[in-house]
Amino acid sequence: MTADITEFIADWLNVHVGGTVLSITRQPRWRPVWWVNVDTASGPRRLCVRGDRVDMSLIFPLAHEMMLQDEMHRQGLPVPQVHGWIEDDSRDLRAYVMDFAPGENNFTNCTDDARDKIVDEYLMALASLHALPVDTFAARGIMRASTPDESGLLGMQQYERNWRRMKKVPNPFLEFALAWLKRNPPASLGRESVIVWDSGQFHHDGSHLTAILDVEIGHIGDPMMDLAAWRQRDTVIGYGNFSRLYARYEQLSGTEVDLNALMRHHFFFCLSNELSVGPATRTPAPESDLMTNLQWCYETNLFATEALADILQVELPTVEGPEPRESRSDIVLDHLVRQLGSISVDDEFTRYQLRTMFRMARHAKRLDEIGNNLSEQDLDDLQLLLGYRPVSWLQGEADLERFVIANAAVSDFDEQLLHIFHKRHLRAQMTLGPAGSAMTHHATIQRFN
Repeated sequence: MTADITEFIADWLNVHVGGTVLSITRQPRWRPVWWVNVDTASGPRRLCVRGDRVDMSLIFPLAHEMMLQDEMHRQGLPVPQVHGWIEDDSRDLRAYVMDFAPGENNFTNCTDDARDKIVDEYLMALASLHALPVDTFAARGIMRASTPDESGLLGMQQYERNWRRMKKVPNPFLEFALAWLKRNPPASLGRESVIVWDSGQFHHDGSHLTAILDVEIGHIGDPMMDLAAWRQRDTVIGYGNFSRLYARYEQLSGTEVDLNALMRHHFFFCLSNELSVGPATRTPAPESDLMTNLQWCYETNLFATEALADILQVELPTVEGPEPRESRSDIVLDHLVRQLGSISVDDEFTRYQLRTMFRMARHAKRLDEIGNNLSEQDLDDLQLLLGYRPVSWLQGEADLERFVIANAAVSDFDEQLLHIFHKRHLRAQMTLGPAGSAMTHHATIQRFN
């Protein structure tokens, strides 16, 4: 983003918020977000300007996110107050302004007792959100399914519609997973509530919840979706035992937790990265953080095959990593990795950009070492399924997708395909970096049983 954009934001804030903008800092991440310090007549204020995504189409429009957050604040939920909408087509800028939310988003410095208290406050906030009248939100344009019985399907349909608009190359895994969900959809049984969906995102001050964050994919849906999606973020944050959390939610809300719906919503939410940023890993935009998107997709695709294995009650296979091959590219790739890892700069956003380049170089190095061998293993699996060996890995993707689509209405090959996709996901994750690196680590997600 150029200085011209920050100047435009500063001018907007001077007019609409009042006071003098002292500083604007771009957050070092894949999405354009700015922290702003403003000197006003009533004292200093800190604001957040949250922009549109640059590497994907949003599942729900940014203005929808702003409206949902604004209504949640009006209804007394602990979300940052919204102050307005910024748009300028000539600068390709769409963003909304809100209060800055202080606090931490992890429990690194918390005792278990403090964490449990904060998580309980979050559960109370979720239960309160789920109890609010949905008509108030629908009147402000918050999206809602045609009937309460379909409340658990609207978000899935939004994701799939968005993905199909972006899809340019075969993706047999998503075609398989979406077809399975169409045959085995989660049933809401008439439940309908305002939900955040990408749940578990909040700040705290070490003792208490301070703010619910990021309602990007919130809408009117099945409250079980909030309970299911939360599990994935637990692998990074650690919220406690979900069986106990679900029991507490039942106590707070008076609503029984529907395990059957939870398992299916969890399976779908594990697909959400591949559905949203997966296309950007095939054709990345200039500002796209390719390695973050790849790591998200490869990790959560594994969560997805593990989730479906839980539902089907089948054991999943393992794979062995191949030995690295010697290559004429070794010298230049090793040197590139060293050079990018040795550069030191003061600017935080530039450091973030260099880190993404360093990770890309390590990924290229690993692909050079083991990529061909892994592709051959994938083709070996396809030969057993298809009865012939595709001429290349890319051709295998297209052939496998045709097979999946041809059998989308039946369950005859579900277990065989699940095994194939799980092995492909394991192999893909091996390419993210050196063996044993953080990028190749696969987290353990809490099991339902």
